[in-house]
Amino acid sequence: MKTHMEMSREEHVRQKRRQSFREARRGYMFLLPWLIGIATFVAYPLLYSFYISFHKVGVKQDGSGLKYDFVGMTNYKYAFVFDNVFPVEMLLFMREVLLVVPITVIFALLISIMLNQKFKGRMLFRAVFFLPVIFASGQVLLELFNQGQGSLPFVEQYNVADIIYDVLPVTAADTVMDLLGKFVIILWFSGVQIILFLAAFQTISRSTYEAAQIDGATPWESFWKITFPAVTPFIILNLIYTLIEQSSNPFNPVLKHILQNTSDVKTGYGYASALGWIYFAFIMIPIGILVYIARVQSRKKEEAQ
Repeated sequence: MKTHMEMSREEHVRQKRRQSFREARRGYMFLLPWLIGIATFVAYPLLYSFYISFHKVGVKQDGSGLKYDFVGMTNYKYAFVFDNVFPVEMLLFMREVLLVVPITVIFALLISIMLNQKFKGRMLFRAVFFLPVIFASGQVLLELFNQGQGSLPFVEQYNVADIIYDVLPVTAADTVMDLLGKFVIILWFSGVQIILFLAAFQTISRSTYEAAQIDGATPWESFWKITFPAVTPFIILNLIYTLIEQSSNPFNPVLKHILQNTSDVKTGYGYASALGWIYFAFIMIPIGILVYIARVQSRKKEEAQ
């Protein structure tokens, strides 16, 4: 016979599962238009690109269409064994991501903390930080970068490059200089992250800060004991968003290399598709790790409640 305590615990677990199911169903309802769009316009091209990644695609001699010669894993092997550009571009991109993504998220967190304070005109400043997201299309960013507007003025003014190359190894110095050369444009990509952090701050009850203040907690202690734990899920969300954004921005050399191979007679669409899927797999690895961390934290939070 089950005790009353065991029965109440099982009932509590069932209620938790029903609540989780209702929340999941509500979330999928919001995602439904996007899922329909993916199924209608994106699913077939994705499957088709995966199919042709195992083929050598060419034009038939009579010009009536495309011919597909099955080559198995040859395209994937070629990317790592014979292509001297793709592995190098991938390594350079991953190295840049390790710098750009944390810097963008930290900058967004600091700006959102300031914009969350009460002062006159804060709505105007919030709009100013979000405007680049609206107007900065890929072509606009490329034009700004080509005109030299993406770098910080003091880099050339004070010969920062010479100092960096004297202090750091050449490989690390190249990465830092490349980052400084696009620093202003990188900060333009922080608008959405700032909005997400501002939304995170709204989930924290004001009474929590008031209780901490009564207990003698300093603003610094309140940040690390209250604010930071509350926004940790949003930090992970912003890391995922920024990683995806950086992987698809117009300055990505890997995407340029993939695009060049689509029009190359020797490689063509089949090899370009294989490169795309390899690139996709590399991007999904850190995203999968971040999603796993988010789920573990969510599970711990539920158990604590």
